[in-house]
Amino acid sequence: MDLRLLRFFIAVYEEKNITLAAERCCVSQPSISSGIKQLEQELATQLFVRHKKGVNLTDEAHYLYPLAIRLLNDVNTLPQLFQQRTERLPLTLANFADLSQSQLALVLAQLHQQIPTLLIELVDHDKKADARLTLDMFKAEDEIFLPLWDEDYVLCMLPDHPLASLTSVSPQQLHQHDFIECPPCEAHQQTIGLLACDGLSLNLVAKAEHKTQVMHLVQAGLGISFLPTGVLESATQLVTVPLEGPRMFRRLGLCYPATKTLNPALAACIKVLSQRTTIDHQSND
Repeated sequence: MDLRLLRFFIAVYEEKNITLAAERCCVSQPSISSGIKQLEQELATQLFVRHKKGVNLTDEAHYLYPLAIRLLNDVNTLPQLFQQRTERLPLTLANFADLSQSQLALVLAQLHQQIPTLLIELVDHDKKADARLTLDMFKAEDEIFLPLWDEDYVLCMLPDHPLASLTSVSPQQLHQHDFIECPPCEAHQQTIGLLACDGLSLNLVAKAEHKTQVMHLVQAGLGISFLPTGVLESATQLVTVPLEGPRMFRRLGLCYPATKTLNPALAACIKVLSQRTTIDHQSND
């Protein structure tokens, strides 16, 4: 349909006069009349009843009017929509799965609030991306790591476990308890090594590659394990107890290339998150 016909229709509808509508549209009266006739033929309905002083509006005209207004408004906003799209700053961000969902949401909210034109695409940790929200241990040699938050490791178990009633647990109290291991985890290896130095050991009953899998095994009642607080945010049915001794924690942040020019979106994100890190450090001090 020719959008010009809808403009003619709107003018006639509002002016209720062919001559006035022609003047408003800067065309001749025969052009308006011809256009309205063509529109009525395309819609197979009568829109106006013509008389000597102007036109009367039919029910079909009343029905068409808001539709025509909305359609023309949508058409008029198309250039603006595409302009806004070209002004977006695209950023592909990979994120480690087993991390604090609340902290991840805070980071994304801060980026959205301070960089309104940012167009974020989240992908899996192993996918190609402009940058990664991940653990410091996964930083490559050609990357820079910007720390954002820490997550402490705590002992977790079901409420009916013998250790669940304690306010803290010593390494000696872990001796011979059923334990679920995450082999890539430094905290687990540190704990097992610490016990071995004293001739103590854990009863390894299960293993898992990811922290969330370990949490599920603990929830199933297979044993106890150490998990970061970020993973345990959703495990409300588990009891957590701190381990006596050196602090065990993991650090998460933004990994980005150190050897190539950063795209505008990533550069803007680094600036925002660097300010966030500075504020966090000042509050901790």
